[in-house]
Amino acid sequence: MSKYKVTIGLEMHCEVSETNSKVFSSSKNEYTDIPNSNVRPYDMGFPGVLPVLNKEAVRMSLMMSEILNCRQPEYMYFERKNYYYPDMPKNYQITQNPPEDCVGMGGYIDIIREDGSSFRVDIDNIHLEEDAARMTHLYDTSIIDYNRAAVPLLELVTGPCLHSADDAVSFLEYIRAIYQYCGISEADSKKGQIRCDVNVSISDDDTLGTKVEMKNVNSFSGVHDAIEYEIRRQTELKDAGRYDEVEQETRRWDEESGTTIRMRSKVDAIDYKYFVDPNIPKFKITKEWLEEIRNSIPELPYERKEKYISSYGLTDYDAGILIKDINIAKYFEKCIELGSDAKMAANWITSNILGYTYKHEIGIQYLYLTPERLNVIISSIKDGKISSKQAKELFFMTLEREEEPDEIMKKEGIEQISDDGAIITVITEVLNENKSQIEEYKNGKTNMFDYFVGQVMKKTRGQANPVKVKEVLTNELSKR
Repeated sequence: MSKYKVTIGLEMHCEVSETNSKVFSSSKNEYTDIPNSNVRPYDMGFPGVLPVLNKEAVRMSLMMSEILNCRQPEYMYFERKNYYYPDMPKNYQITQNPPEDCVGMGGYIDIIREDGSSFRVDIDNIHLEEDAARMTHLYDTSIIDYNRAAVPLLELVTGPCLHSADDAVSFLEYIRAIYQYCGISEADSKKGQIRCDVNVSISDDDTLGTKVEMKNVNSFSGVHDAIEYEIRRQTELKDAGRYDEVEQETRRWDEESGTTIRMRSKVDAIDYKYFVDPNIPKFKITKEWLEEIRNSIPELPYERKEKYISSYGLTDYDAGILIKDINIAKYFEKCIELGSDAKMAANWITSNILGYTYKHEIGIQYLYLTPERLNVIISSIKDGKISSKQAKELFFMTLEREEEPDEIMKKEGIEQISDDGAIITVITEVLNENKSQIEEYKNGKTNMFDYFVGQVMKKTRGQANPVKVKEVLTNELSKR
């Protein structure tokens, strides 16, 4: 924990991926690995091309503005942000110029930490703009993919109100979940749909220190580590009496070295020479449309968390994990729909399944072990067909072989022995082979009971129902 007051502001960029076309272009708005395949003349900045605004992108932007408790403008218009760079061939970006008439202004949202405490994040603004093309810098050349050019992009700007890396990440994770739950974006960082700019400063008191910006951090873990590093860097300079060396600048986060690296002095907004785009008519946002959008807001993550706790009896921790990603929540709810026990399903998802998906870097929606297949495993445990240990083995075999779990159970003979007669036969055999141990048990050495259970499980190769074994063993020992 820093001995100075840390102040953090975030700029979260999220592509609106759930529209059919781009924000000002008729190109398909779809992620693809084939470069320059979703491109139209507008995206390339050809002379004479005109933008046409995507109404659905505006609707989604206004929905997000409402969720963030922002005020919306009476009229909406767009401006040109002028700069020269290969990723923007028109030499300007169509955007909105905060704080004037953005899609959302002056809002807030409350975030709940894992320990149950909460904090409020002030929203300076959220605005709609077009994304730039994607540039990849190689050793001696740069290549450009214009698929991303003109994709609708929502930029959410917080106030300087966060004070730790953990809180910053909690905020980002919840906002990502909202984008997913509302069907605005997949919000998949692996597809480059989420990027963050992070501003960090330190000071001795409540005044703001010199702000340092870190551009385009592509993962939430990167955001966390970049903030922690920048706090250390600025603290070391301040402790050494060299805080004047901390200047308002733009740096980048380098994952390999775990450091931030200077890029350039910070550019002020005035250098972009904003002016109203003359090709997009100003239009009125009606109260009726806003009311319609407000009524279409779906169940949000925290609301779903409350439902999981109250309706299914889940712990606050498990419910919190399940709501972090819409695909995890959908997986869990499908399990419930199929009749799986809610607590068992939650336990399997939060431990075994998410552990597997994280290790193999696969989304839960692409997992071979679908809710239907998991339900077979959970039902088999509840019906006493297999033990918890066998269930875990079956879990991994299903994933590795990509075969149906009930077929594997038949092939491998994975079935719990619960028949009293079969269990009595094995217990009798074990007791006959361990007469001296029975005497020790009778003389007060009660831990021999576990020894007998272990011998039974060994003889049945772990297939005996342990509850049945203990019940029958107690009865059989009382006869000796």
